[in-house]
Amino acid sequence: MTIFRSRGRNAGAQTTRSPLARATALYRAGRYAEAEAEARAVAEARSVLHNDMYAPLALSLAASATGAQGRHAEALAAYDAVLPVFGRTFGAEHLQTLKLRSDRAQTLTALDRHAECEAECAAVAAVAARGAAPEMPLMEAAARNGQIYALNAQGRHPEAEALALKALADHSTVDRLTLVLRLGLARSLVGQGRHAEALAEAERADEVRRGLSEEQGRPETGAVELAFANALLGLDRPAEARPAAVAAHDACLAAFGPHHRRTVEARTLLERIDGAASPR
Repeated sequence: MTIFRSRGRNAGAQTTRSPLARATALYRAGRYAEAEAEARAVAEARSVLHNDMYAPLALSLAASATGAQGRHAEALAAYDAVLPVFGRTFGAEHLQTLKLRSDRAQTLTALDRHAECEAECAAVAAVAARGAAPEMPLMEAAARNGQIYALNAQGRHPEAEALALKALADHSTVDRLTLVLRLGLARSLVGQGRHAEALAEAERADEVRRGLSEEQGRPETGAVELAFANALLGLDRPAEARPAAVAAHDACLAAFGPHHRRTVEARTLLERIDGAASPR
């Protein structure tokens, strides 16, 4: 899911009364299969209601939970199905619709459709930049994070670095968004062969992570360890890189399952480390 929550004046009370309160709590606790089932049940129960906003929100949450279990193609299909409903229910430039588009775009990059992710995240960020709602700057930064990931995945590391630095400069709060932007910056530095700088950035990301609650940091499970492993391997320190890669893989496997993009990335990195260490 995208990195922000509503900060409306009555957000706490609304969440308590929301039909999605249980599904949301399960998702935040990392109980993704249960969250998916609960969200689908809510969507089905409310599908008979006319112009009900909770049914599409429930389908969106189910899609996010599906993606968190590594079923990225299913998640994309679910986002595609509900996106027109969001447009009709909330409006094309409403925060909820932009959030859905950002979540969908980041699913695209999990399916190696990086150019599409880049374009969609840039479009979402542009709409958010001109929005008046107080959450829009955070929405813009979250979309920029997806754009940074997609740029890195396409090997356009200097562009990713420049965008990450700008997003960090514009984002004054130290929170989960700071963490993911620093991780994107570290990835861009690795891609440019600047491994010592990448290691320093991984250390900064780790410091941010330690300041987050368990719930806040859960979506980035394994990501900091991956940043360390990639930087250390680039510095020709495989004996230190391997434990970090193992930790990343084991944590991602437990949290997201074997098919999640981050689990696969950690497994691929481990194979690379072990292959380099094998006698020829």
